Amino acid sequence: MGEIEYFTEAGLQKLKDELTRLTVEERPKIAAAIAEARDKGDLSENAEYDAAKEAQQHLEMKIVDLQLLISNARILDQSNMDPTKVHILSTVKIKNLKTKAAVVYEIVPEKEADLKQHKISVTSPIGKGLLGRSVGDKVDIQVPAGVVTFEIIELS
Repeated sequence: MGEIEYFTEAGLQKLKDELTRLTVEERPKIAAAIAEARDKGDLSENAEYDAAKEAQQHLEMKIVDLQLLISNARILDQSNMDPTKVHILSTVKIKNLKTKAAVVYEIVPEKEADLKQHKISVTSPIGKGLLGRSVGDKVDIQVPAGVVTFEIIELS
């Protein structure tokens, strides 16, 4: 049994879609590649067959990992979270007090983090530093570049 992991509904759906793609599209492709390589004769010296079998092993491991992850997944419920405090799934606008630059982040589960979409992990230094804070709070957060002071400007 794996560890329980939390996801948004969209994040869990993305995992389910990937599992479907692997089982419906990729499995048949690899099975066809194995059959084609098998038809070429002697399997003991058939590099194509060996490569296809190895690809099949990797695919099956990935499918099993996804199935386990999905079976242990839980959907986050925001209904009982305090809307005045930063928590997972909060959208937070913060200002770097030194540079005066402001940025908006959504605090998400670790597996859904995507900096390009301004989604940061709850386990990242900034994510951890903001948890439990409210609008107007100033917080010092240790980042790779050193300690940065942020002010929480908006929270939704």
